Amino acid sequence: MPVINRIAAFSEDMTQWRRYLHQHPELGQQCQETASFVVDRLRDFGVDEIHEGIAISGVVAIINGRDYKEGDGPTIGLRADMDALPIAETTGVGWASKNPGKMHACGHDGHTTMLLGAARYLVETRNFKGRVALIFQPAEETGGGAELMVQEGMLARFDIGEVYALHNMPNFPVGQFYTTPGPIMAAVDTFHIDIKGEGGHGAYPHDTRDPIPVALSIAQAMGTIVSRNHRAIDDLVVSVTMIHAGTADNVIPEDAYLGGTVRTFDKGVQAMVQKRMGDIVAGHAAAFNVEATLRYVVGFPATINSPKQTEFAVDVAREVAAEGIVTPDATREMGAEDFAYFLEKIPGAYLFVGNGDTAGLHQPNYDFDDATAPYGASFFARIAERALPLEGR
Repeated sequence: MPVINRIAAFSEDMTQWRRYLHQHPELGQQCQETASFVVDRLRDFGVDEIHEGIAISGVVAIINGRDYKEGDGPTIGLRADMDALPIAETTGVGWASKNPGKMHACGHDGHTTMLLGAARYLVETRNFKGRVALIFQPAEETGGGAELMVQEGMLARFDIGEVYALHNMPNFPVGQFYTTPGPIMAAVDTFHIDIKGEGGHGAYPHDTRDPIPVALSIAQAMGTIVSRNHRAIDDLVVSVTMIHAGTADNVIPEDAYLGGTVRTFDKGVQAMVQKRMGDIVAGHAAAFNVEATLRYVVGFPATINSPKQTEFAVDVAREVAAEGIVTPDATREMGAEDFAYFLEKIPGAYLFVGNGDTAGLHQPNYDFDDATAPYGASFFARIAERALPLEGR
């Protein structure tokens, strides 16, 4: 078995941790119960330091290497996200969510469990020199968690020099890994367009300034940003995901709203999209004699893996991967990840680990495959041991 034997030996404990977390999902930065569970386990293991209340409910735990002395080697950061999603679960499993309208539909319960498994092993063995910082982060889904940790000075406070993270991936073999150097996840922005016309009776549209044709036309024009305003080799997604207007079939409404998402990797492309959206909205307002305003919100930056650390992480992953299979040059994803805020400040790498034949992420029937956890825990543990080797090993 490619996973570390000691971690495999307590895999049933990891399953119990994960299923407890799955039953008690929390949203955003309000992950206090999850953090309390994490802290209790860390105390049981005997980690050297526990720091709570970081980014409201985040936790950072420190494990010192063998015979650690102040300044004895660098600090390696290992990060897991803790928060869930506002989705009503439909799995029907015995460990389904007990919190209505909330569920771990992205596997953060599994990510937290993997880091706890690594913590238990690293405390027991301490086969490394230096320090490991275990970062249990809230608010990845809704944003703010990693960014707030950075703003609070967490990286400097614990002198973290490199940082690594994993995310599970459904419909990819359990325990196999993939990543790529450079950009791996896109920057994500959102846009909000409010249209104000003049409503009236549906039988007399000539007496109104109907906002609905404006909304439809703007939505269609957004597609030309991708098809006509950027080079085809530059990855770009512009998706209108919301159109809201009207309350009755015989009433032309006064207002309409559009919203959606933009995914980019290049800051120049991002700036072009923002400008073109402003031009489109202003032009349609003038053409249709309505008021229209754009609110463009810049979100997570692109997640950009450091080449050196990615090469190292791939080498480590090959030691523990199922059948030794790791894809080191995978296609980058258009999803987004706030781990990007850490990678803007210090080098590191973000990898995916297979979760097997499960429902997709963010679906109400998704569940993390507990067979994945030992692979992730082994990866985190070996990152520490390989990055911080004991002398003479």
